[in-house]
Amino acid sequence: MPTSSSLFGIDRRHLLRTTACGFGGLAMRGLLTEQAMAADSASQITGQPHFAPRASRVIFLFIQGGPSQPDLFDPKPLIAEKHGQTISPGANEHRLTVGVDKYLALKPIAPIRPRGECGMLMSDLLPHLATVADDLCLLRGMHTDNEAHAPASLQLHTGASIDVRPSMGAWFSYGLGSENRNLPGFISIQPDSDVRTYGSGFLPASHQGTPVSVTNNNKESAIRYLVDADSSPRQQRRRLDLIQRMNQRLLERTSADQQMEGMIESFEMAFRMQSATPALIDLSGEPKSIQDLYGVGTPATDRNARACLLARRMSEAGVRFVQVTLGGWDHHGDIVHALPSSCAGSDQPIAGLLKDLKSRGMLEDTLVVWSGEFGRTSWSQDLSGTSPIETHGREHQPDGYCAWMAGAGVRAGMTYGSTDDFGYRAIDGKVHLHDLHATMLHLLGIEHTQLTYRHAGRDYRLTDVFGRVVQEVLT
Repeated sequence: MPTSSSLFGIDRRHLLRTTACGFGGLAMRGLLTEQAMAADSASQITGQPHFAPRASRVIFLFIQGGPSQPDLFDPKPLIAEKHGQTISPGANEHRLTVGVDKYLALKPIAPIRPRGECGMLMSDLLPHLATVADDLCLLRGMHTDNEAHAPASLQLHTGASIDVRPSMGAWFSYGLGSENRNLPGFISIQPDSDVRTYGSGFLPASHQGTPVSVTNNNKESAIRYLVDADSSPRQQRRRLDLIQRMNQRLLERTSADQQMEGMIESFEMAFRMQSATPALIDLSGEPKSIQDLYGVGTPATDRNARACLLARRMSEAGVRFVQVTLGGWDHHGDIVHALPSSCAGSDQPIAGLLKDLKSRGMLEDTLVVWSGEFGRTSWSQDLSGTSPIETHGREHQPDGYCAWMAGAGVRAGMTYGSTDDFGYRAIDGKVHLHDLHATMLHLLGIEHTQLTYRHAGRDYRLTDVFGRVVQEVLT
């Protein structure tokens, strides 16, 4: 896997030479190797939507590992009736028997009941999310193309399961820019270790997501190299000016160089971020009632609560696309104990985020999307081959799973789509990942077939050559 610097064609040796003069804080070595922030070339899209948008920004909640839709949103009476019995789901045996010795029907591990006035089905494991069911649009006919974590995750984030492509956050940033000149257009909170999930690929490097960590110290920097305690702003400005003059002279000698132009402008963004960002990542100023709403300070929820609260603050400040990774959902074994723990860690923070956005009037123009890279099977997986069903987990399921959307332009309280009696394949209201991406872009005023970038002799887009806007779920 390439590093974040080599991924964008930047020579690490050049970075080290250029930063030898010691520009502090967000120096080039910190900014470009850790965040790869650079500015666009003169040919950049100017940030104008194709038509009137319904949303101004996106918060994407990546439920990493594959959340179990048969336990959370999509119960199957046939599976519950045959719990513990061998079943024949009619699936491709060669594809699905990897890691599965026998197909035993596995009923939901907790009751699933109608929630809200809309009657949306939801598990008792999600008591907080159940209180906002009337704000959600549940997609029960999701499907994707790969059953392995890495390629499925890559496809969710970039539209392609192989190759280095721009992430969807980068595409949104490229198409619309940021609403705040002191902040990047794309922030990735608790990002995946695969930098491609928040990279800019062949787009101008300024559109890569800025990684933000989560700490339990309100004043500890969540962005690496953000603060230079040894230099005053005036000293940093003078050093920056010196580096900029040297880089500009190099650029003049080498003619147009998009990466060099990006380096030059990235310093200016970095300098501005030093004044704008510390206050954003410091949660200590939030009222206790808001921190309690998210679950800040409670051991089970603290980390995810801080991540979701940061997402609201970043969105409120003008960041166009905020991505939050909530991990721990890969339940191949002991799902009876593992899934409740995962739900307990994210249920309150996510519901708190929706309630907070709604109370501020932000849900009207903020699109919130919740999805894993795929779902899980309605039958059990026995890792040992001899364990009782009470200790089983579930295998990966790309052919039919659940995601949900909420906020600007989305029908609230709607359940759309369905899977077959085995919970295996989406059969009605089918939504492929390309369709989800097309719909997200549409809500922000972008025609997905028109947001393209010329690379390697052809035009690329987030949805490749596929995708339709799912008009059925829009207001």
